[in-house]
Amino acid sequence: MIAVDVVTFGLAWWLGLYVLVRNPRKPLLRRAGLGLLLYALALAAATLSRAAGPGFAGAALARLHWLLIFFPALLWSGALLQLLPEAWPPRAALDRGWRWGCAPLAALVGWLAARGNLAAADAAGGPPAGAGYALAVLLAIVPLAGALGLVLAQRRAIRPSGQIGLLLAAGLFFGLGVGLLLFPLPALPHAAKLLMIETDLVLLGIAIALFDALDEGETLRRDILRSAVAAGLVALLFGAQVALAGTLGAGAALPMRLLLLAVVALAIALATCADPLTGWLDRLVFAGAPALRRERAELRGAATALSRQNTDLAAEQIDEDEFARLTRRALSHYGDLARLASSPLTQLPLISQRLAARGAPDDALERAAELKMLLAECVARLKPRGASEFGTSDEWRYYNALFFPYMAGLKPYSRRADLDGAPRPLREAFDWFRAAVPERTLYNWQSAGARLIARDLRARATAPAASWPE
Repeated sequence: MIAVDVVTFGLAWWLGLYVLVRNPRKPLLRRAGLGLLLYALALAAATLSRAAGPGFAGAALARLHWLLIFFPALLWSGALLQLLPEAWPPRAALDRGWRWGCAPLAALVGWLAARGNLAAADAAGGPPAGAGYALAVLLAIVPLAGALGLVLAQRRAIRPSGQIGLLLAAGLFFGLGVGLLLFPLPALPHAAKLLMIETDLVLLGIAIALFDALDEGETLRRDILRSAVAAGLVALLFGAQVALAGTLGAGAALPMRLLLLAVVALAIALATCADPLTGWLDRLVFAGAPALRRERAELRGAATALSRQNTDLAAEQIDEDEFARLTRRALSHYGDLARLASSPLTQLPLISQRLAARGAPDDALERAAELKMLLAECVARLKPRGASEFGTSDEWRYYNALFFPYMAGLKPYSRRADLDGAPRPLREAFDWFRAAVPERTLYNWQSAGARLIARDLRARATAPAASWPE
């Protein structure tokens, strides 16, 4: 039982960290990853409560377990909303409602659960009783069911569409599993219910990671396999020592179980989050050498991009809609050379021709840098001719929509935007976006502009090198 507890905890903990580290700025991955991490903590609390036995400590840990078990469902409902098509008008309002309502709803769920007979949730593992707890269950499950229903209704419009079936199935079984855990069948052992939910969570986490990889035009198999093997080996290396000490009678059951889980969690975190941790260490040690930090970050990013690069995807054979989507994704990563290096657009024959023409080495970073220059040239061709750096007429809209948010790094709808000392065109563009361009309109302009860039890329790929603009 202890081995099953530690393995299920470690698997949920690793998958949560892996999904989160892929890109913590993406709400889809952030919510899905945090949901997995909270579920892992709920498993840890249940494991420790059984080790503590009857008494105050066991009851307190069991109480924590039954409180934590709600929140993965709430976070996964928000993750599923991120799967809805960006062009679907209600999506922004639904997501905004979830963001503003999630914290109050979580507080309400916790309060209602606490009003239930949580004292009855002792080390024996039985679920709490009481009307408040039952209502908290419904408040946790209903948003997940609603989000699943919306994804099901919009499944044909969701892009990329490859993993929607797996996501829906895993999300449905996860909801059923949580419901089974909270409204248990006496004949089914508690450990079996946890293993069922663990399986559903693994499927759901992998499906989310695969959806993100397809969305970025990347491959998942090599990257996730390397992460899983590294985390598993490090956790086994350090966790086995603690487990052996506990088996040989090193001390009380609860402290040793706590130490085992903490060592496994820390080992997995160090292996899975190696790149972000190295970046933080570089900022600390090389604080006075920004060029060195930047170069080391680019090299780490290139190494990560190599394991995620989908070399089987021939960019020139992609259909027009998918090519336009990947072009917009590449534009959104314009300021991040490491993420740009994993784009399938770096495999365009045009990139190879340009590298050969200037005698540059053919590696991941050079391809990413060449793609960055190529995108800049394409966006510059959208700019109306003239001496002005900024305009608000219709002919400027696609250039403005692509250049200022993606290349100039302008965040027009951010409340924390600080433009003190910024160039005048950037301040003018910021004021214009805030006053005259709704977020939905900007999204539509960016989509249309990305299609123009995609067509330009295809046209330049078939044109002779002598005809390329300087």
